[in-house]
Amino acid sequence: MVFFKKQKNEAFRPDQPGALHLNDHTMHKQLENNIALMQKIFEDDDTLIVRRFENEKHTTIKCCAFLIDGMVNNKVVDESIIMPIIKSTYLTKGPDLVDDIISSTLSSNSVKKIQDLDELVLDLIRGDTALFVDGSDSAVVISSKGWETRAIAEPDAEKVLRGPREGYTESLLINLTLLRRKLNTPDLKFKRMIIGTRTNTRLCVCYLDSLVDKNVLYELIKRLNAIEIDGVLDTNYISELIKDHPMSPFKTIGASERPDVTASKLLEGRMAVLLDGTPVVLTVPYIFIENFQAADDYYLNFYFASIGRFLRILGFFLSISVPAVYVAFITFHRELIPTNLALSIMQAHQGVPFPTILECIIMLVIFEIIRETGIRMPSNIGQALSVVGALVIGQAAVDAKFISAPMVIVVAVTAITGLINPKLKGATVILRFTCLFAAAFVGLYGYAFIIILMLSHLFSLDSFGVIYTSNLSSYHFQEVKDDVFRAPWKFMKKRPNFAKRDMVRKK
Repeated sequence: MVFFKKQKNEAFRPDQPGALHLNDHTMHKQLENNIALMQKIFEDDDTLIVRRFENEKHTTIKCCAFLIDGMVNNKVVDESIIMPIIKSTYLTKGPDLVDDIISSTLSSNSVKKIQDLDELVLDLIRGDTALFVDGSDSAVVISSKGWETRAIAEPDAEKVLRGPREGYTESLLINLTLLRRKLNTPDLKFKRMIIGTRTNTRLCVCYLDSLVDKNVLYELIKRLNAIEIDGVLDTNYISELIKDHPMSPFKTIGASERPDVTASKLLEGRMAVLLDGTPVVLTVPYIFIENFQAADDYYLNFYFASIGRFLRILGFFLSISVPAVYVAFITFHRELIPTNLALSIMQAHQGVPFPTILECIIMLVIFEIIRETGIRMPSNIGQALSVVGALVIGQAAVDAKFISAPMVIVVAVTAITGLINPKLKGATVILRFTCLFAAAFVGLYGYAFIIILMLSHLFSLDSFGVIYTSNLSSYHFQEVKDDVFRAPWKFMKKRPNFAKRDMVRKK
């Protein structure tokens, strides 16, 4: 079965508004006609460089190189393309001239002869050099990419205490190399395709052939081929278009900026989707417990890793529950609060003009504003703003009797526990306010109802045919060995069930 259907570059479809009608043009044997054709295609594009030259021994051998300024390595163009042809003493005019140039003159490691004008233009835009020879109706495309890229560094959003410090960059080729270095096996497969009718962005699906479930792989390829969009600038475009349950607040597709994390997912039978121009890599299938897993869990002692993971799970439930439970107790269930604590809370609330629910909403919204501002501001200013803003506003609000002191404590606990799980940030905020409003209307019954709905929703989700909570409902040790607590490596003998092939981890 063919995984990837060959997709014709749709950036230049004649029926597409604003597209060039490349299908109306063909390459010619006359060099001047080809030059005019390329200049017409790149009309008003001042980055196109046109370099005419000829062989110094046989002046009838005339050539022209086309390249995009800033996208190529000028040294490669000068020393591997132009200079060898100018200085060559073996070239002779004839029908095999282009083949002779490819086989005996050009010293680049990647050279191809093409007649497809769409393909040539796309390669040229990506940083290759197009060479036309007088007397030939085909062109030679030579690899000469040489644009500047960001250095490999540790991702800010996924720092670890111990382990590899490498992170993906915006270059697809560099990212594939980083992944290949982690998995030195021919079993690692790379399948490429083009996505985005105008951006023509390169995409690559990676998987270990002996571990992946082919049915899941076919489903992923089917969804990718079904995408119809003019431009793709980040993997989130793809995630929203291929994910199961697009309206759910929970993620059903994983994302990471670390090659070691991606490699570990592939070793469990998952697939990775890499996109040129972004350091974020998608992984599928994705299950709920992965929201609480971190790279540190596998680089530190399993005791500490298990404690950390348990705290992350506890933090998620505290973040969505603390405001709702506090409002429910104060509004509907005061008899359940110890007397001394109830008197202390009521005394602190004296003089506050707002009801408890409004207090909570105001403080939560202010915190979200401060958090968002801290993210958008420059890092050195954002951190100071977040800390100082929260302290100043909280203390001033209490002194002015706008907010009670217990409410500041409740919101602070909620905010801190909410930050412990960045993967669930969106779902946490939505569930927090939903539980709060339900508790404000019917107390703990409303809160319990929302929790039951959330659990029912979680157990109804799936990711590419894999049950979202597959491991949480099992009683077999090998299926829960890496859930709430992480077992020692010597006991982690089997891969997740969705791998379906080569389940036992070989030594």
